[in-house]
Amino acid sequence: MAGYLARRALLALVTIAVAVVLSFLLVHLAPGSPGQLILGAGATKAQIAAKNSEIGWNQPLLTQLGRYLGDVARGNLGTSIIDGHSIGHDLMQRLPVTGLIAVLAAASSAVAGTALGLIAATRRGAADRVIDTASGMALSLPPFWAGVLLVYALSIKASLLPATGYVSPGQSLTAWLQSITLPVIALAVPATAIVARTARAALAQALRQPHIQMLRSLGEPPWRLLLIHALRSASVPVVSVLGVQFVALFSGSVIIENLFALPGLGQAASNAITSYDFPGVEGVVIIASLVVVLVNLLLDLLVAGIDPRVRAT
Repeated sequence: MAGYLARRALLALVTIAVAVVLSFLLVHLAPGSPGQLILGAGATKAQIAAKNSEIGWNQPLLTQLGRYLGDVARGNLGTSIIDGHSIGHDLMQRLPVTGLIAVLAAASSAVAGTALGLIAATRRGAADRVIDTASGMALSLPPFWAGVLLVYALSIKASLLPATGYVSPGQSLTAWLQSITLPVIALAVPATAIVARTARAALAQALRQPHIQMLRSLGEPPWRLLLIHALRSASVPVVSVLGVQFVALFSGSVIIENLFALPGLGQAASNAITSYDFPGVEGVVIIASLVVVLVNLLLDLLVAGIDPRVRAT
């Protein structure tokens, strides 16, 4: 187990390092320069060149990269070239919003998807066909359109939930739950469909395994066969697909947070991209990469704890 943990941790560090370098290179390949953005359209070429020189933009690329990697290693993500605020401080204030929404969406899709997959695997016929059809429709519905439909149905028509805005849990727990319900559902809909199909296939395969058949012939109660033996065998592919879906949920927050006006990382990413705030873009990529890699590392360890064969690889 220690060797497996060390390999996964090393891979996580390499992934984060690659993400940091790629974000730096992509930003520096983009058109324009910080000096031009800071000084505005009325600045002369000499003024822009002087500003770029002041912030080190004219230095060799490798020199800039080395300085940037050193700053990141110390936890310094720089300052915004738009408002001069600390990027790290701003993003850490926004991270809980995105993190909670992504975690709640992932947890909801895990519970609902596993339950639907369990029903579909054990009740072949009408229930299986209905779940399969519904999951197919959900897969074809992007989170953005799911959000639009939810706003129309539950906010505009039914007036049950707010269409936009965010209330922190410290202000009002009830208002906070109301403000995140629609974004969580919009993100969870396609993820639930994927988990349901994965759980159905994994459970159907687990129920056909020889040891399950033997336990059935020995009179093991059906609920124990399903919830203890089969579900344990089927949990590995479900947990694995949840790791992939968490990446999709986290990246999908960019659109969802702008749709629902939520002050999270997605909104920060959109603002940084549209305003050409290069350090802001780099900071969002680093924080998002760090969160995704750590979550996937935890899921890898969970899979290793469930399946001893994984630890032996």
